[in-house]
Amino acid sequence: MPASSYRGTYTALVTPFRNDRFDEAAFTKLLEEQIAGGIAGVIPVGTTGESATLDMAEHLRVIELCVQVVKGRIPVFAGTGSNATAEAIYLTVEAEKRGVDGFLVVTPYYNKPSQAGLIAHYAKIAASTKLPVIAYSVPGRTGIEISVDAMVTLARQCPNINAIKEAGGSIERFSQLRQALPDSVAILSGDDSMTLPALAVGAVGVISVASNLVPRDVAGLVNAFLGGRAAEAEKIHRRLYPIFRDLFIEANPVPVKTAMARAGWMTADVRLPLVALQETSRAKLEGTLKALGL
Repeated sequence: MPASSYRGTYTALVTPFRNDRFDEAAFTKLLEEQIAGGIAGVIPVGTTGESATLDMAEHLRVIELCVQVVKGRIPVFAGTGSNATAEAIYLTVEAEKRGVDGFLVVTPYYNKPSQAGLIAHYAKIAASTKLPVIAYSVPGRTGIEISVDAMVTLARQCPNINAIKEAGGSIERFSQLRQALPDSVAILSGDDSMTLPALAVGAVGVISVASNLVPRDVAGLVNAFLGGRAAEAEKIHRRLYPIFRDLFIEANPVPVKTAMARAGWMTADVRLPLVALQETSRAKLEGTLKALGL
């Protein structure tokens, strides 16, 4: 998969629950809404999909159902990251058997390896598959960042690591990565609010949380910019910015699930240790949704 194939909006899918079980009907409906909304690809069981609280059978069932529903209409990149390299390899191999197009692999959380350890971790995972791997750097959630030098090394040593989801909250990082990495490596924004500036300095798309709720709008923003219509993209960004902000008023995916429950798409259920959105946050999110006509 060349870097140009990552152009557009990929949705980091939520995992709907009902009575603490995976809600397959709601997930199927969500996938159809994504495709109808012009989304370029979907990513099940990433961190937005609460992968940390799914057991192995659930994790693989979400991937399996996603592939079955999508039926090749758009790419499916499965979240297969773990803080145990062996577990990440197992998930990657099993997801490949279920027909995915590639993988999103978050940095190991809690154990905080050195950059040398990160390189070894990703290299082992990449060697377990011939499919493309998106490295995912989100230090605010995992406590460790993929350094620019480490990413350069991975891109050189592992040809199938040909993209990075960057969610460090700094536009400087996007510029540093774009300067250091070959054009064959795609850069994707991992923060909805950073998408427009990231595109301006060399990113080719976004892995979005907000597109669960407003797929057509987020896809429209990215497609407008990539199509040379920067003013239109800025207009969409300014309209959507309040929701980009308030979908992270508490830990993701609690706010976005709350918003989607309000729209009647699914329940707002999350798994412990996450809990329902607090009332003050709910009131703020509700006001933002109403102001946007959602």
